[in-house]
Amino acid sequence: MNSARDTIGHGTHTSSTAAGNYVEGASFFGYADGVARGMAPRARVAMYKVIWDEGRCASDVLAGMDQAVADGVDIISISMGFDGVPLYEDPVAIASFGAMEKEILVSSSAGNNGPRGIPLHNGIPWVMTVAAGNFDRTYVASLTVGNDKEKEQHIIVGRSIFPLNAWVKNETLIYNKTLSKCDSLELLSQAPRAIIVCDDTGFLNDQMRAISGVTNLAGAIFVSKDPSRVDLESMSCPGVLISTMELATVIDYIKSSDNPIGAIKFRQTVTGKDVAPSVAGYTSRGPSPNCPAILKPDVMAPGSLVLASWIPNGSTALVGKNMLLTSEGFNLISGTSMACPHASGVAAMLRGVHPEWSHAAIRSAMMTTAAQLDSSMMPIKDFGLNYTAASPLAMGAGHMMPNKAMDPGLVYDATPQEYVSLLCSMNFTRNQIMTITRSNEYDCANSSSLDLNYPSFVAFYDKNVTTGAMLTHKFRRVVTNVGAATASYEVKVAPPVGVKVAVWPQRLVFGKKNEQRDYFVEITYGSDGEGMVSHGSIVWVEESGKHTVRSPIVVAPTSSAGSVWMHV
Repeated sequence: MNSARDTIGHGTHTSSTAAGNYVEGASFFGYADGVARGMAPRARVAMYKVIWDEGRCASDVLAGMDQAVADGVDIISISMGFDGVPLYEDPVAIASFGAMEKEILVSSSAGNNGPRGIPLHNGIPWVMTVAAGNFDRTYVASLTVGNDKEKEQHIIVGRSIFPLNAWVKNETLIYNKTLSKCDSLELLSQAPRAIIVCDDTGFLNDQMRAISGVTNLAGAIFVSKDPSRVDLESMSCPGVLISTMELATVIDYIKSSDNPIGAIKFRQTVTGKDVAPSVAGYTSRGPSPNCPAILKPDVMAPGSLVLASWIPNGSTALVGKNMLLTSEGFNLISGTSMACPHASGVAAMLRGVHPEWSHAAIRSAMMTTAAQLDSSMMPIKDFGLNYTAASPLAMGAGHMMPNKAMDPGLVYDATPQEYVSLLCSMNFTRNQIMTITRSNEYDCANSSSLDLNYPSFVAFYDKNVTTGAMLTHKFRRVVTNVGAATASYEVKVAPPVGVKVAVWPQRLVFGKKNEQRDYFVEITYGSDGEGMVSHGSIVWVEESGKHTVRSPIVVAPTSSAGSVWMHV
């Protein structure tokens, strides 16, 4: 279609997430029902179509972003990236450099290859790279075993996203070890009409496909040790996912009853029950392979099963083997593509509140005010790494907190020349640097990989070096007071395990707004011989207690870009 109209749905979803207007009665087949709106519902959207049904060309991406800059947009949200290319061959890096020169913040997705796949894309120093998180909205069905005429009746709330407005009612429950793997069409097709109980085989998608391939079963009960850790993004058969402990209740009832009866009711939504946020398992991890000296990603935003607008003629759910459904203009999908526009919308609101802020100041405000604790006041967990504490290589500075970002106290600003000085330290040729900058106005007189004024710190070691060999990196940072006219801050350091961190001065005093102060950080560390990634933080705390300005620290082996998964 030779127009800007969306033919896939992805661009509609991301644009409405960033700045969609209020819509009452939005839902995905009854799930997540309510009033939908984007992050910045009063912002205006200009959509630039750079991907076509025939495929994607880097030149189209470059041209589209350049046109957005020429048109004078305030924020660019781009939920795509190019894997495995250096900065001087990456159209997003080249176009976003031009945007940065105009103080246009580019917000980009980190990629969906986590936790052990290709490392993140868009690890570009002058953009904001957004990781994806899970949040506390769960789509469920209620499973009832027994009926109201029996002495015992159990109601179990399990996970489901079956789209039909169905109620599987008063059907026989069966648990048969011959059938309970639920992976054989031949065996399942011989089963009586019933709700079948399936064992936890670890192959839930295969089981759902098999159940969907037969017409004689009324429904299915699937099992997982911990359903909250399952990426359940579709349900093509009338099924519900319960825990191993809940399965015991179901089986005990089936064994004790002469006529075991069950029912499943769908289209229910639960909020506030799960501990959240957590890092989504699919989100790609840092460090950035094309610029590891800058810690990426930057922040985390909601990305899992996000409800947003969809093209009117696009199918959004599958029932059975081939029944495609359309959910009246909305869809639930997951990815860092969904997280990115959340951050883009917040950046747009910050630009509206603080039109004088630079791209770097907006990014800094979102990073230094991000949350590292979940709703249980424990460190945010990583869904993809067995719910261990999340590393900044997975979630960046943390989960974004829009209201706090409006008043961060201090910000880290950065100039185009600082980014070029970083490029000059990366052994690029002059032509390669000019491919990125598209200008000869910059020089390499002060090349440095450590002094880009970024609100995070990363240091690497060679894990093959003898344990005990110590390394030291010294960083300089400059902070700008955007809070009260007079303010004083003291530093609090939480060093990574086995690492010494020194900061001086330990107190920063500001006499007026927009005044700047610099400080220095020295990180001393060595190889542990095991390739561990450890992390900590530097926090500037205002003496009045109003502001805390936090920067993450990561110490990692040089091979960690996409290949280190042990965290401290």
